[in-house]
Amino acid sequence: MTQILIGNKAITPPVLLAPLAGITDLPFRNLVSRFGAGLVVSEMVASQEMIEKRPSAQARAELGFHAANTSVQIAGKDAYWMSECAKLCAGNGAQIIDINMGCPAKKVTNGYSGSALMKDLDHAVSLIEAVIAAVDVPVTLKTRLGWNDDLLNAPELAARAEQAGVQMITIHGRTRCQFYKGSADWAAISGVKQAVSVPVVANGDIVDVATARRAMELSGADGVMVGRGAQGRPWMPALIAAEMFGADAPDIPQGRDFIDFISEHYEAMLTFYGPELGNRVARKHLGWYMDVLPTPADLRKQIYTETDNARVLQLLQLLPMGFRQDEAA
Repeated sequence: MTQILIGNKAITPPVLLAPLAGITDLPFRNLVSRFGAGLVVSEMVASQEMIEKRPSAQARAELGFHAANTSVQIAGKDAYWMSECAKLCAGNGAQIIDINMGCPAKKVTNGYSGSALMKDLDHAVSLIEAVIAAVDVPVTLKTRLGWNDDLLNAPELAARAEQAGVQMITIHGRTRCQFYKGSADWAAISGVKQAVSVPVVANGDIVDVATARRAMELSGADGVMVGRGAQGRPWMPALIAAEMFGADAPDIPQGRDFIDFISEHYEAMLTFYGPELGNRVARKHLGWYMDVLPTPADLRKQIYTETDNARVLQLLQLLPMGFRQDEAA
C-alpha cells in the first residue's frame, strides 16, 4: 500500500480528512478514523486565542491530542503566538502540527492570517520558521494556489516552506479570491509537486473515488484530502483508499445498521457538547445523512426542529433504509 512519510511518521493510506470549521470535531473525526482514513486534521485553531484562553479539557480532547492519526491545525499572523501555540499543542501530545495558510474566510484574511499570508511570503515563511523552531514534531502546511489569478505563488511558497523544514504540503486547487466557487484546478497543483521533494496532497472537490483518481492523475500528488465528500459519508476517505491504494475496504453500514450508526453519531455529539448544544450542532450532520437517504420532507423537518433528544432518536428510526440510487456508497 502506498504511504506518505511526514518526517518519520508513515501515513497509510495517503487519504486524509480535511479540517472543516464546525464539522470535523472529535466525534466526526473518530468516525472517519474508524473507517480507515490515513490522517484526520482538527478544526483550525486561532493561535493567540488558544494561548490566552488556556484551553479546557474539552478543548484539548476536541483537538485530538495524543491521537496517533490526528494533526492539529493552527493559524495566526504573529510568530510569537504561533510558536507558543505550537509548543502548547505539542506539549499536550499533538504528533503533527499543520499550519493554515489557505483559509479564505474574511474574518481570517482580514486579520492577515490564512490565505492572506500568500500576499507576503517573507512574513509567511517567518511564521513557518518560528513554528518549526518551537517544536520537535513534524510540521506541515496547507495553502491554496495563490491569492488570485495574478498571484499564483504556491510553488514558491512551497519551496521556501520545504527549505524551512515543512515536511508535507497540502494544496487546495483554488485561489483565495475564488473561495469555493468554480472548480478546483488539480492540474495547477502539479507546479507545487515539481517545486518540492516533500509529499504533496491534493485538495478541493475530491468527493468520491472518480474525483480522487482524476485529481491524482492531473496533479501528480502523493495523496488526496477529502472534505465535503465525507459529509454524510464518513467512510468515503476509506473507500477511496481501498479503491486506489489497496487498503482494506470499509464496512459501510446498510439498512437498519446505517440508521443505528446515525443514532450513535447523534448520541456521541450529545455526550461531547451536552444535550442542548449537541442537538443543534448535530443537525447539519443529520441533514447530510438525510441527503444520502431518500428522506421525506415532512420527516426531515421534524428531525430538524425537534429539541427533545429522545424524540429525535425516535424519529431517526423512521428514516428510509436504502441509499439514494445516485449515491456512491
